[in-house]
Amino acid sequence: MSPRSAAPETRRDRDRRVSPGGGLDDVAKAIIEHLQNDGRQSYSAIAKDVGLSEAAVRQRVQRLLDAGVMQIVAVTDPLQIGFHRQAMIGLQVDGELETVARRLTELPEVAYVVTTAGSFDLMIEVVCEDDDQLLELLSGRIRNLAGVRSTETFVYLKLNKQHYNWGTR
Repeated sequence: MSPRSAAPETRRDRDRRVSPGGGLDDVAKAIIEHLQNDGRQSYSAIAKDVGLSEAAVRQRVQRLLDAGVMQIVAVTDPLQIGFHRQAMIGLQVDGELETVARRLTELPEVAYVVTTAGSFDLMIEVVCEDDDQLLELLSGRIRNLAGVRSTETFVYLKLNKQHYNWGTR
């Protein structure tokens, strides 16, 4: 055992540590969970709970953001900002899924795109101002994409639950 590995772990070591395989250590997970519960929580409040300095928490958060592990965003209610039609659209695709998925991500109305198993190859969520915009998006742009064989649209009548604080594993 080398002298370095036998030395007690410092806060700096703990702040830099990532578990084997590139996963997150317990401190990173705790920081993420704090921000999932309240994205405006101060670094000093988080620091007190996780046992790091405010500066160390700030650095940790920045590394998590830079690595794409998390984002800090304002989640809005689409109805209150002028978007009165949301829908989930299932797509059956012929050919290369990644090409169609990439093209869908370029459409501003598309909130997310997932590749799925089952009766649809891709599922997308769209946020539109109204039914006319949804119809134009479907008829004029999505169904005309090369490789799109068919679509099925599931219009949202009511959003019963939406949360982002599922924690970490």
